[in-house]
Amino acid sequence: EEWVRTLSTVLRAGVGMEQAIMATAHTVPDPIRPEVTRLTARLHARWPTTEALRAFAVEFGDATGDLVAVELILGSVLRAHGLSAALEALAGDVAADVRGRRAVEADRATPRATARMVTITTLTVLGVLALTGDYIEPYTTMPGMLLFALLLAAYAGCLIWMRRLTIPAPLPRLLGPKA
Repeated sequence: EEWVRTLSTVLRAGVGMEQAIMATAHTVPDPIRPEVTRLTARLHARWPTTEALRAFAVEFGDATGDLVAVELILGSVLRAHGLSAALEALAGDVAADVRGRRAVEADRATPRATARMVTITTLTVLGVLALTGDYIEPYTTMPGMLLFALLLAAYAGCLIWMRRLTIPAPLPRLLGPKA
Protein backbone atom coordinates (compact mmCIF):
# COMPACT_ATOMS: atom_id res chain seq x y z
CA GLU A 1 0.00 0.00 0.00
CA GLU A 2 2.79 2.43 0.91
CA TRP A 3 4.66 1.74 -2.31
CA VAL A 4 1.54 2.09 -4.47
CA ARG A 5 0.74 5.44 -2.83
CA THR A 6 4.32 6.65 -3.35
CA LEU A 7 4.22 5.48 -6.95
CA SER A 8 0.95 7.36 -7.46
CA THR A 9 2.46 10.54 -6.03
CA VAL A 10 5.52 10.31 -8.27
CA LEU A 11 3.35 9.67 -11.33
CA ARG A 12 1.23 12.69 -10.46
CA ALA A 13 4.40 14.78 -10.76
CA GLY A 14 4.56 13.88 -14.45
CA VAL A 15 7.23 11.18 -14.41
CA GLY A 16 6.88 8.17 -16.71
CA MET A 17 5.78 4.90 -15.16
CA GLU A 18 9.07 3.05 -15.61
CA GLN A 19 11.02 5.99 -14.16
CA ALA A 20 8.53 6.25 -11.28
CA ILE A 21 9.03 2.57 -10.43
CA MET A 22 12.79 3.00 -10.45
CA ALA A 23 12.58 6.23 -8.44
CA THR A 24 10.45 4.65 -5.72
CA ALA A 25 12.50 1.46 -5.44
CA HIS A 26 14.58 2.85 -2.56
CA THR A 27 11.47 3.67 -0.46
CA VAL A 28 9.83 0.24 -0.77
CA PRO A 29 8.78 -1.43 2.50
CA ASP A 30 10.91 -4.42 3.48
CA PRO A 31 8.31 -7.17 2.86
CA ILE A 32 8.17 -6.40 -0.88
CA ARG A 33 11.67 -5.01 -1.38
CA PRO A 34 13.12 -8.11 -3.14
CA GLU A 35 10.33 -8.28 -5.73
CA VAL A 36 10.42 -4.55 -6.46
CA THR A 37 14.23 -4.60 -6.64
CA ARG A 38 14.08 -7.37 -9.25
CA LEU A 39 11.38 -5.45 -11.15
CA THR A 40 13.61 -2.39 -11.18
CA ALA A 41 16.57 -4.47 -12.34
CA ARG A 42 14.50 -5.85 -15.20
CA LEU A 43 13.44 -2.37 -16.24
CA HIS A 44 17.08 -1.22 -16.11
CA ALA A 45 17.97 -4.21 -18.30
CA ARG A 46 15.44 -2.96 -20.88
CA TRP A 47 12.91 -5.74 -20.46
CA PRO A 48 9.57 -4.87 -22.05
CA THR A 49 7.53 -3.26 -19.28
CA THR A 50 4.64 -5.71 -19.52
CA GLU A 51 6.97 -8.72 -19.28
CA ALA A 52 8.80 -7.21 -16.31
CA LEU A 53 5.49 -6.56 -14.55
CA ARG A 54 4.22 -10.08 -15.27
CA ALA A 55 7.44 -11.51 -13.81
CA PHE A 56 6.92 -9.23 -10.79
CA ALA A 57 3.42 -10.65 -10.31
CA VAL A 58 4.66 -14.24 -10.56
CA GLU A 59 7.43 -13.60 -8.02
CA PHE A 60 5.08 -11.71 -5.71
CA GLY A 61 2.81 -14.74 -5.69
CA ASP A 62 -0.29 -13.05 -4.28
CA ALA A 63 -3.64 -11.88 -5.61
CA THR A 64 -3.06 -8.37 -4.27
CA GLY A 65 0.28 -8.17 -6.07
CA ASP A 66 -1.55 -9.29 -9.20
CA LEU A 67 -3.95 -6.35 -8.86
CA VAL A 68 -1.04 -3.92 -8.64
CA ALA A 69 0.72 -5.56 -11.58
CA VAL A 70 -2.45 -5.54 -13.72
CA GLU A 71 -3.01 -1.86 -13.00
CA LEU A 72 0.58 -1.06 -13.95
CA ILE A 73 0.39 -3.24 -17.07
CA LEU A 74 -2.76 -1.41 -18.17
CA GLY A 75 -1.03 1.88 -17.48
CA SER A 76 2.00 0.84 -19.51
CA VAL A 77 -0.10 -0.30 -22.47
CA LEU A 78 -2.65 2.51 -22.49
CA ARG A 79 -0.35 5.31 -21.29
CA ALA A 80 -3.43 7.02 -19.89
CA HIS A 81 -3.28 10.04 -17.60
CA GLY A 82 -5.56 8.44 -15.00
CA LEU A 83 -2.99 5.93 -13.77
CA SER A 84 -2.08 8.02 -10.74
CA ALA A 85 -5.72 8.27 -9.62
CA ALA A 86 -6.28 4.57 -10.29
CA LEU A 87 -3.21 3.67 -8.21
CA GLU A 88 -4.40 5.93 -5.39
CA ALA A 89 -7.75 4.11 -5.35
CA LEU A 90 -5.97 0.77 -5.54
CA ALA A 91 -3.80 1.76 -2.57
CA GLY A 92 -6.96 2.22 -0.51
CA ASP A 93 -8.17 -1.22 -1.58
CA VAL A 94 -4.80 -2.77 -0.75
CA ALA A 95 -4.87 -1.14 2.70
CA ALA A 96 -8.34 -2.57 3.35
CA ASP A 97 -7.17 -5.98 2.15
CA VAL A 98 -4.13 -5.91 4.45
CA ARG A 99 -6.29 -4.88 7.42
CA GLY A 100 -8.68 -7.73 6.68
CA ARG A 101 -5.87 -10.27 6.36
CA ARG A 102 -4.37 -9.14 9.65
CA ALA A 103 -7.74 -9.45 11.40
CA VAL A 104 -8.27 -12.95 9.99
CA GLU A 105 -4.75 -13.99 10.98
CA ALA A 106 -5.35 -12.68 14.51
CA ASP A 107 -8.55 -14.75 14.68
CA ARG A 108 -6.68 -17.83 13.47
CA ALA A 109 -4.02 -17.40 16.13
CA THR A 110 -6.50 -18.17 18.92
CA PRO A 111 -7.17 -21.82 17.95
CA ARG A 112 -3.45 -22.36 17.41
CA ALA A 113 -2.65 -21.07 20.88
CA THR A 114 -5.43 -23.22 22.35
CA ALA A 115 -4.13 -26.34 20.60
CA ARG A 116 -0.61 -25.56 21.82
CA MET A 117 -1.79 -25.21 25.43
CA VAL A 118 -3.88 -28.40 25.26
CA THR A 119 -0.89 -30.31 23.87
CA ILE A 120 1.46 -28.99 26.56
CA THR A 121 -1.06 -29.81 29.27
CA THR A 122 -1.63 -33.30 27.87
CA LEU A 123 2.10 -34.03 27.64
CA THR A 124 2.63 -32.74 31.17
CA VAL A 125 -0.18 -34.91 32.58
CA LEU A 126 1.09 -37.96 30.66
CA GLY A 127 4.62 -37.31 31.98
CA VAL A 128 3.42 -37.09 35.58
CA LEU A 129 1.25 -40.18 35.23
CA ALA A 130 4.14 -42.09 33.64
CA LEU A 131 6.28 -41.36 36.69
CA THR A 132 3.71 -42.89 39.03
CA GLY A 133 4.14 -46.30 37.42
CA ASP A 134 0.59 -47.55 38.08
CA TYR A 135 -0.96 -45.66 35.21
CA ILE A 136 1.37 -46.95 32.51
CA GLU A 137 1.29 -50.60 33.63
CA PRO A 138 -1.55 -51.60 31.22
CA TYR A 139 0.47 -50.09 28.37
CA THR A 140 3.48 -52.34 28.96
CA THR A 141 1.74 -55.28 27.26
CA MET A 142 1.59 -55.64 23.46
CA PRO A 143 -2.16 -54.83 23.22
CA GLY A 144 -1.61 -51.86 25.54
CA MET A 145 1.26 -50.58 23.42
CA LEU A 146 -0.88 -50.89 20.29
CA LEU A 147 -3.72 -49.03 22.00
CA PHE A 148 -1.33 -46.31 23.17
CA ALA A 149 0.12 -45.96 19.65
CA LEU A 150 -3.42 -45.76 18.25
CA LEU A 151 -4.38 -43.05 20.77
CA LEU A 152 -1.22 -41.05 20.01
CA ALA A 153 -1.85 -41.34 16.26
CA ALA A 154 -5.45 -40.17 16.75
CA TYR A 155 -4.26 -37.22 18.83
CA ALA A 156 -1.62 -36.28 16.25
CA GLY A 157 -4.23 -36.64 13.50
CA CYS A 158 -6.54 -34.25 15.34
CA LEU A 159 -3.72 -31.71 15.70
CA ILE A 160 -2.91 -31.97 11.99
CA TRP A 161 -6.58 -31.60 11.13
CA MET A 162 -6.90 -28.51 13.36
CA ARG A 163 -3.82 -27.02 11.69
CA ARG A 164 -5.27 -27.58 8.24
CA LEU A 165 -8.50 -25.86 9.29
CA THR A 166 -6.56 -22.68 10.06
CA ILE A 167 -4.67 -22.53 6.75
CA PRO A 168 -6.42 -20.10 4.41
CA ALA A 169 -7.32 -21.08 0.89
CA PRO A 170 -5.27 -19.13 -1.63
CA LEU A 171 -7.09 -16.31 -3.38
CA PRO A 172 -7.64 -16.71 -7.11
CA ARG A 173 -4.80 -15.19 -9.13
CA LEU A 174 -5.13 -12.85 -12.08
CA LEU A 175 -1.54 -13.37 -13.19
CA GLY A 176 0.98 -16.02 -12.38
CA PRO A 177 2.04 -19.47 -13.49
CA LYS A 178 -1.45 -21.01 -13.31
CA ALA A 179 -3.44 -17.95 -14.39
